[in-house]
Amino acid sequence: MTQIATLALASTSISTFHTLLTSLRYPRILALCGAGLSAASGLDTFRGAGGMWKNYEATTLATPEAFQRDPGLVWLFYSMRRHRALQAKPNRGHFALAELARRLPEDFITLTQNVDGLSQRAHHPRASLKLLHDSIFDIKCFSCSYREPDNFDDPFHPSLAIHSSEELDQKLAPASNTIAARAAALDPATPPTIPIEDLPHCPKCKTGLLRPGVVWFGESLPEDTLEEVDHWIWDPKHHKIDICLVIGTTATVYPAASYVETARDRGARIVVVNSDAGELGAASSLWQGDFLFLGDAAKILPEILEPLVGDLRGVEGVGEV
Repeated sequence: MTQIATLALASTSISTFHTLLTSLRYPRILALCGAGLSAASGLDTFRGAGGMWKNYEATTLATPEAFQRDPGLVWLFYSMRRHRALQAKPNRGHFALAELARRLPEDFITLTQNVDGLSQRAHHPRASLKLLHDSIFDIKCFSCSYREPDNFDDPFHPSLAIHSSEELDQKLAPASNTIAARAAALDPATPPTIPIEDLPHCPKCKTGLLRPGVVWFGESLPEDTLEEVDHWIWDPKHHKIDICLVIGTTATVYPAASYVETARDRGARIVVVNSDAGELGAASSLWQGDFLFLGDAAKILPEILEPLVGDLRGVEGVGEV
């Protein structure tokens, strides 16, 4: 019998999902996370309503070519994002996944597209946390192999200090999503936002500019991370994946989308946690036996995972966010 992939076939019952979890003697779980996980912490998403790329032009801020044209403009954008991420706190969804990683050290893996450092600050074990797009808190050289992980200085460099929202808006105006701003960004006569000599330079090669360690559009994802993910998925000691959690992401960008398909092929039930049924993307093809939980991931994850992680209310370090 051919299975019809529709949202109507997916269960929304938390008690049914709890029954599934308790029936698995040795559960093997893959989680794929997107910006929706951090939305409850107050951070912007990217492509949804009010998303970051609705206000700013990605090609002037998130490509190697943009950095070569105006590294100061790019750095100010990421300095803003670093500052906002450090002002935010990990939410109960982050803590639930971190606790699941401690309970299932070999049989749970989190693939996150988020670069905001909130999973790390929730003390998610790094061995099971795979940063598909790296992190805005990693620093690397644009010219050589120098890399510094987990730099949480704010600002990272004196030249990147943000003194007011008005000053920030003025300096980021060339990156706004308008025709005039795009033309100015491409005009070689437009002066740099910050003089090159004032920007942070590499302590290793001395000449290269330091840049955010995040993966930009047009760049390859970290090969070592992809290899680690593939090793976990295709580990010869395990012949299946029981559950694939798709949390706060449309899973439409590859290779993220392919992990949902691969998990399905490995026997996984797909469990979608998202605030908007109209923004499910590749995760919208749900079958009978799959689950769909609509709402805030910060509230839903601790509840649906309680049979495995316990009651996180009142646990030190786990806030109500």
